Amino acid sequence: MTTILHLDSSARPASSDQATFGSHSRRLSARFVRRWRELRPRDTLLYRDVGLSPPKPVTAQWIHAAFTKADQRTPWMKAVLQESDMLVDELISADVIVAGVPMYNFNVPAQFKAYIDNVVRVGRTFGFDRSRTGDPYWPLLSEMNKILVILSSRGDFGYDPSGRIAHLNHVEPSIRTAFGYIGITDVYSVAAEYDEFGEERLARSLLEAETAVDRLASRLSERVDGLTFSRDTEFA
Repeated sequence: MTTILHLDSSARPASSDQATFGSHSRRLSARFVRRWRELRPRDTLLYRDVGLSPPKPVTAQWIHAAFTKADQRTPWMKAVLQESDMLVDELISADVIVAGVPMYNFNVPAQFKAYIDNVVRVGRTFGFDRSRTGDPYWPLLSEMNKILVILSSRGDFGYDPSGRIAHLNHVEPSIRTAFGYIGITDVYSVAAEYDEFGEERLARSLLEAETAVDRLASRLSERVDGLTFSRDTEFA
């Protein structure tokens, strides 16, 4: 069986197909998961709403604790890292990560950035050794064959590669960078646009995005049968 980690990060609490002014990214992520479960009902689903219940932001105490070797951490350090450890354990347990991430001011919501800061962890998801020849950093999740699906929504249009304002899009690129750094490089994305314009252009964009989501869910659900997932990782 495959484990799906479904993340939502919109500040809007409801999906746009259920409420006026609802979230389009929640709509797309829910559709992907719904389609996946139609095809693979026995798979395990984990859900985390970082939009409405965001992780605590990184603090000086967090940094001190994270960069202290695990066997040298005091009780207060372990307590500070407790939430981060839970999020990392959850991420490691997942085979497919489905992330609903709207664009806020050209980048990811602060809530999702807090999530990234909690799961990109030295000794947990990336290794560091200053005495190592060459690059002292290395990803710890690269052998686990994880798949990341980014489902986004944007107020304007033309943010896709080669689009009129592609250079302003820091959502998918920043997520790919952060997750790639820890070894998750098999990434797919779908986005709806025209939210600020509404009416026919938004409706058409949502329809196209939903069609793409259905197609992607079907293709990936067939593909995972041929993958061997591993959750063994090396801790620094």
